[in-house]
Amino acid sequence: MSKSAFTESTERQRQNHAVIILASGLSQRLGHPKQLLVKNGEPLITYMTRLATTTNPQAIVVVIPDSHCLIASAIIELANQYPTVQIVVNLQAETGMAHSLRLGIETVAAFESNSIDQVLIMGVDQVLLDEPHLTSLLAGKQTVVTSRYHSWQGLERHRKRDETVSDIIGLPLAINYKLLKQWQSELIGDKGLRHLIRGLPAEKIGRVDNDQLSYDIDTPEQLAFAKKQGWLDS
Repeated sequence: MSKSAFTESTERQRQNHAVIILASGLSQRLGHPKQLLVKNGEPLITYMTRLATTTNPQAIVVVIPDSHCLIASAIIELANQYPTVQIVVNLQAETGMAHSLRLGIETVAAFESNSIDQVLIMGVDQVLLDEPHLTSLLAGKQTVVTSRYHSWQGLERHRKRDETVSDIIGLPLAINYKLLKQWQSELIGDKGLRHLIRGLPAEKIGRVDNDQLSYDIDTPEQLAFAKKQGWLDS
């Protein structure tokens, strides 16, 4: 996104949501930080943060690990340009996603803004995520609006042999802020939001289908495929 386009978007009225970007994963299967993979000439962590700005949130909280200075350097440079971006360092990144999410919730709560009704929660490695999908999530009227897609392997099997494969209900998602704060104490280890969302009545859960989100980057093979497709820079 150009600087002029960003300025134009921020001149529009701020919306009633905040964004939490979970970017403290240690990328153990990939072998090097996925946050620093390059898309359109910039690290993925800053690309995704710029994407979040297009939704005009009250604030963007980016949770990063404490173990890699280049990740911190990339996002600090962006935060210096855009005051809506707040950085939180997760000192316990190895314990799982739940702790990162708790840190994000605590940081959003520190803003003490009465106008935040929703929180948009994102990762950094769904390389085909785009603004229309985020807009659709935020436009949903249900308590939680999740993304629905197939696993990478399941999607390929489905396309090749027309097999039925299970849906993944996951990130990114938009959630009622009050409910998210109520659930904060139940986020432990690898137990993120998914099991809590499953406990809600069906009418409180919305879903936005997007099989492009199947293509996240967890392994060297997935990274090579994404580069071959031109989704990431070589």
